[in-house]
Amino acid sequence: MTRQEIINKLKIGAKPANIIGMARFGIRPQAQVLGVVMPFLRQLAKQIKKSPADRHQLAAELWQSGIHEAKILASIIEEPALVNAGQMDAWIKDFDSWDVCDQVCLNLFYGLKPAFGKCFIWAKRQKEFERRAGFALMASLAVKDKKAADKEFIKFLPVIKKYAADERNYVRKAVNWALRQIGKRNLTLNKEAIKLAEEIYKIDNKTARWIAGDALRELQSAAVRQRLEIKIKKRKLAC
Repeated sequence: MTRQEIINKLKIGAKPANIIGMARFGIRPQAQVLGVVMPFLRQLAKQIKKSPADRHQLAAELWQSGIHEAKILASIIEEPALVNAGQMDAWIKDFDSWDVCDQVCLNLFYGLKPAFGKCFIWAKRQKEFERRAGFALMASLAVKDKKAADKEFIKFLPVIKKYAADERNYVRKAVNWALRQIGKRNLTLNKEAIKLAEEIYKIDNKTARWIAGDALRELQSAAVRQRLEIKIKKRKLAC
């Protein structure tokens, strides 16, 4: 399928009524919005059969289309082996909504070699969605990179504490997300994340206390503790 054929399919799957619901959840991008749901996008992605180079080119064309859902689709079909650090930096500058930011991190960026390093770099950025990308990528790595060592995530904790007082909505929620996902990775990181959350809670700042309090409620819950203990038992049985 060509870029235009894919865009035509996106328009067929458009549901204008969804746009109102998206806005209620804070999805108000500058790009054109069609109201296409994620299951439709993922099914469409499966229909795109191309060589790695062609997928890479098509992803670039979709990203540049000015259509909200086309950007998300680009992150699903993109060929990871052909994405470099420069492209990652270029794409985050185009982030104009939290869902594009998070989907790109979850679908594509987490599996790229520069991912861990970019978390530190982007967290320092001043623009809201660029900084969010740093913490959304931390959360994505915690969820999806099953092989990364605990020490790699422990390195993120001082950065989380540093920016816990950023009151911008899409930053504070991403900082909270990163802290919670790191703390749910295993018991060791759970302990470290709880310790950090307790430190953050002492900061004289409303946003910091919200981030810490929300994280502590989940990370100290019986449900999370039980799930992490079950993971340990399964690993021991597998050995």
